[in-house]
Formats: sequence, C-alpha cells, structure tokens
Amino acid sequence: MNAITRNELVHLDAPVVEFTLNGQPVTARASETLIEVADREGVAIPRLCYKPGMDTAGNCRACMVEINGERTLAPSCCRFPTAGMQVTTDSERALHAQRMVLELLQSDMPETSYTLHNEVDVWAEELAVGKPRFAPRARVAPDLSHPAMTVNLDACIQCTRCVRACRDEQMNDVIGLALRGEAEKIVFDMDDPMGNSTCVACGECVQACPTGALMPAREAALTIPDKQVDSVCPYCGVGCQLTYNVKDNKILYVEGRDGPANHGRLCVKGRYGFDYAHHPHRLTVPLIRREGVPKNGDFAMDPDRVMDVFREATWEEALALTGGKLRGIRDSAGPRALAGFGSAKGSNEEAYLFQKLVRTGFGSNNVDHCTRLCHASSVVALLEGIGSGAVSNPVMDVTKAEVIVIIGANPTVNHPVAATWIKNAVANGSKLIVMDPRRSDLSRLAHRSLQFRADTDVAMLNAMMHVIVNENLVDEGFIASRTIGYEELKANVAEYSPEKMAPICGIDAETLRYVARLYATSKGSMILWGMGVS
Repeated sequence: MNAITRNELVHLDAPVVEFTLNGQPVTARASETLIEVADREGVAIPRLCYKPGMDTAGNCRACMVEINGERTLAPSCCRFPTAGMQVTTDSERALHAQRMVLELLQSDMPETSYTLHNEVDVWAEELAVGKPRFAPRARVAPDLSHPAMTVNLDACIQCTRCVRACRDEQMNDVIGLALRGEAEKIVFDMDDPMGNSTCVACGECVQACPTGALMPAREAALTIPDKQVDSVCPYCGVGCQLTYNVKDNKILYVEGRDGPANHGRLCVKGRYGFDYAHHPHRLTVPLIRREGVPKNGDFAMDPDRVMDVFREATWEEALALTGGKLRGIRDSAGPRALAGFGSAKGSNEEAYLFQKLVRTGFGSNNVDHCTRLCHASSVVALLEGIGSGAVSNPVMDVTKAEVIVIIGANPTVNHPVAATWIKNAVANGSKLIVMDPRRSDLSRLAHRSLQFRADTDVAMLNAMMHVIVNENLVDEGFIASRTIGYEELKANVAEYSPEKMAPICGIDAETLRYVARLYATSKGSMILWGMGVS
C-alpha cells in the first residue's frame, strides 16, 4: 500500500463543501482545487502549467473560470471551493480568456518537428482557437550540449513545470527562471549549457514539459512508436514502473509510469540506460565454441572477434549440448557435483524456475543467489531482531516518518528515486539523520550528519541503545507482549555509554544522546540501511 503523504492527509481532514459547477451541484473537500473537482466530474478545463502531483503555480492562466459575484476570473488550479460557490468553466467570459491565452502562446510556438504534439496546440484545437493573429517572437538556438536531452527554448512557455519537477519532485534544484519580463527564460544553474550544468539527467523535466522545449536528444521522441510495453526498471531494487516506447522492436524512449514505488519518477538509468538492449555486442543467438579452439584462462575476448572463437547455433543444438553436458556430469559424478547461482536481474518467476531446474533437474540443493550472498548477514540479523528476513516498510513510508535514519547507504547514487522521496520528506519537515564515514549528497539536507570512524558503527549504535534503555525511552507494553531477549539486550548495552563510545566512534557524547532521544521520542521513526552495514 502506498504511503499517505502529509499533503494527502490535509485532504482527509478537510471539510466537505457543496457548490455548483456549470449549474450542476457537486461536493468536494475544501482542500481540493476547482480543477481537481472538474477533472473528477468530467469537465474539461484547459491547463498548461498545472500537472497532477505537482505544486500549483497558476502562471499560465489558461484555466480561468468565472465565479458568480466576483469581479475577476479565477485560475481554477489555485482556487478552492467554498459552500454555495457558483463556478462556470464555459461562460463566454471564461472561454474568451482561455482562448486568448492559448492564442498568445500559440503565436510564439514554432512550427517545427519537436512541437508537433505540444499541449498548447491540443487545447487550442479543443477550444477552436484558429490561426494566431499575433507575430511570433524571435527564434532561439537549441542547446544540444547534453547527451540525453535537447533544450529548445523557442518552444518554452515558462509554465515552470520543469522547474517544479527538478526542484520539488527530484529536489535537484538545477532548473530556474532568470531575468524578468520579455527576457525571462529557463536556465540551468547559472545560465550554463545544460550539458555543463549539475543536471543528473533524471529526465523528470522532459516528462513534465508540455511543449517540446525539453525533449530526449537526437529527436528520439519524434518517431511515433508502434507499441508501448509496460515494464519494471531492470536496475536497482526500488522497483520503478516504466513504459518502453518501441518502434520496429527498438526502444525509442522511456516514460515513467505511476507505480507504487516511483509514481512516474525515474532516474538517469531507468530513463536513458536502455541502449545496451541494442548494442552490437549483445548476444542475440546461441553461440557454441568452435572445434579446435582451446579454453585458456589467460585468454582476453575481443568483442569484435567473437566469431573467431564461437559459431552460431540453433536453440535446439545449444540446449541439447548444454543439457547433455550437465546430465553427463550428474550421471558420472553425482548430483552434488552440480550447483546453480542465480541473478538478481531475473524476475521472481525466473528465480523459481531456476531453482526448480537445479533441484529437480540436477537433483541437487546446491542453489544460491547473489542477493543471499550479499545479504546473508543482514537476513540473519533481521530474523533475530524483528523476526523476518525482509524489510518491514516500503521506502515510500519515509513521507510519514518524523525521523529518518540512513546508515550504510548512499541512496542518491544507488537508489536515486528512493532518494527523491527522502528529500521530499525532509522538505515537508521530517528530520534526516545520516550516519556514514563519508559525507554523502544527502548530508547537506540532514538534521544531523554523524561521520563516525570507519568500522565503529557498532560502538555508535550501542551507545544510542544505551541512552534509549537507560532513559527508559521504550514502549514497555510492546516489549512485554512482542519481544524476547530484552533483558539480555539491556545488559549488553549497559557498558556502552556515549561517554565511553565517543572516543571510539568519533561522535561526541552529546550528539549521540541527542540523536538517540530524537529517534526514540518521535511519533514515527524509520531506519534505512544498505550494504555498508550488512
């Protein structure tokens, strides 16, 4: 189940109001915007700067509606309903304002390949705006400095969706608005070329852009795909859902999908790291070693000369050869002479089939997996500590935590999308504690950063437990009903006072006590750990 964010909690607590929308009575939460209510009721209101899931900006003015009794029109993306309010989205006055905004923006939209499917034209056609009467602005040269993205500022309408995607969602704060008036424009860092900026290439701005001002490089998104394939990102374990846009069995570009772990967000690997699928060195048919070519431990394979060593084979020939060889070993040396080692790149279904092959085909229990090899110690610790060798919460729960502790992990590098939820939680008031001998990227957002000496994390953590136990910052009812071995733990940490551990771990006793109390007394604390402690 997805975590409920603080913003969603506001909706749950808001009172219900009744008002009329285009003459029809509707009910809504007082915290919902008029455009959200209209979407739910099936009433189409043009919008450009508004995008569900983003903070509202209200700067495009395409979503203006008329409210009875008010002198001016109101932007429906920023206005909330009140009891008895009478809202009209399609009055002559509202439609005139909507069409004028779209016509002005459309007049500046260059008629080029990268603006063929822009949202300005879509809404202009919906409202029958017609050909713009106004002269276009001067063209701006494209920024082609980034290997993954192209910047076409002549198609930019300053809707700031890219700014909010970068600043509020991904929390990278690379994109901003510079200058004022007619000279106002989108910039990267200090008006650097995008390729020279601190952009991490997550592509969130590209996915947010409504016009083609930001798009995949080399016009990858201009080709119309012949199919879309929903999938899961093959890289880290966050589990981001995505959609591959495919033409002639070749991936054109990737879009984030609204999954429980990512809600449309992706990182550079998930969005742009798919070229390996079409790499010329990728094996697409089975290969069998040529007769007379010996195996040599010092041999270095030249990817361009693979066929000097191997030859192409049919699947039937390759499976018969490998199956026969494995069967021969089993029959001559016994089942225990064979073993299987699985990969984390496989799905759960593939892992099941693989272990079944080893156990039923080989007749051996010698089956292992790289994840178990990495996390054997942590699984044992989890089983002993919480009774389950798996995580207790989805990472999205950081949005509900008051205190977040990260130890032995660098999420911005290894799990970038998960890191965005941590950054969002901090922006919403959560206190982040980073424990790492190195100073990671998240340290700049941390409430406290504990750079302990390498290999002294046990001393540091025992000192924190000493404080929690000695100051009785524990839930005694929970301990009595849900745990065993607490008295042994209490005795074990008795000698690990912060004053004794401070010289060992390099963190002063006062900080150790403060962090321990903060963690123990918050209404909801969450620990995220990684390979650094497993």
